Amino acid sequence: MKIANPLASFRNSAVACLFLLLFSANPAHTSQLALPPEVPAILEKIYAFDLEDASKAAKHLQKERPDDPLGYLLESDALWWRFWCTAAEFKYGMSDARRRGKLPADQHYFELASIASSLASAQLKQSESAEMQFYAGMADAAAARLFALRGENRNTARFGVHAREHFLRAKTLDPHLADADFGLGLYNYYVDTLSALAKIMRFFMGIPGGSKQEGIRLLENSMADGVLTPNIARFYLAMNLHRYDQQYERALNVISPLAEKYPSNPLFQLARGDLLAKLGRKQQALVCYRAAAALSASDPHCHSRIQQLVRAAIAALGLPLEPESR
Repeated sequence: MKIANPLASFRNSAVACLFLLLFSANPAHTSQLALPPEVPAILEKIYAFDLEDASKAAKHLQKERPDDPLGYLLESDALWWRFWCTAAEFKYGMSDARRRGKLPADQHYFELASIASSLASAQLKQSESAEMQFYAGMADAAAARLFALRGENRNTARFGVHAREHFLRAKTLDPHLADADFGLGLYNYYVDTLSALAKIMRFFMGIPGGSKQEGIRLLENSMADGVLTPNIARFYLAMNLHRYDQQYERALNVISPLAEKYPSNPLFQLARGDLLAKLGRKQQALVCYRAAAALSASDPHCHSRIQQLVRAAIAALGLPLEPESR
């Protein structure tokens, strides 16, 4: 079985995933971001794959709170999932977004990231806070993930390093801000998965190193104690354990709660099905694939791509797409 090229995956998703947000409760000993009351509902829409309504709600938040970067970051997240869906392909036994060219919709996405960065920077000039450092990092990372998807490696590295600096500063100001651990965890994990040649290139480009084990620890901390990032940390930890470490059972245990909590998200169903397939549980995988195929996406290109991914995944199982009649 072929294994995905670590360098290629780093280019297309390393820093690329630093921002898709989700609400969860926090233990008392951790710090919490000051979320506007509308935010949890927007986040639920994003992860339930109700991306059109999520985008509308995020735009409303921008009007209500024009100086808050979060509304722009949330709209970029809703748009990002569309990008991820339409760019995904079934390869190496898993559905993943790897590479695509430039699209007209990219301009609006970059504008959202730029506005969020400017708003966070303006507030930081007035009074530095861990919250605004975190949002500044999320804005830079939002730009980095799209550059990565487009294969623009220098821009990916530049914005990714800037995002890391903001996340580190946020942790300096507030060591208990677990949401910042999401970005730092992904950075550590991906940088440590580079090949020897890529690590030499990283050194000459001035990109700081990282530790995979530290990355996993930080992602798990975000899952346990974050406010905005627990579920997206869970998604990408599962994807990384699958893609790089081939720890399929562990990855399945990580992704399953997402697929169960958000059964309307076809991407979670696909990710779970891929892991079940790797573990030889073909009938269970088939249930997940068929569930993904039965779900509708508001974007027609995304809906069509999901159907293609399902067909490819089921073909790899050697099983029929439709349930057998009795």
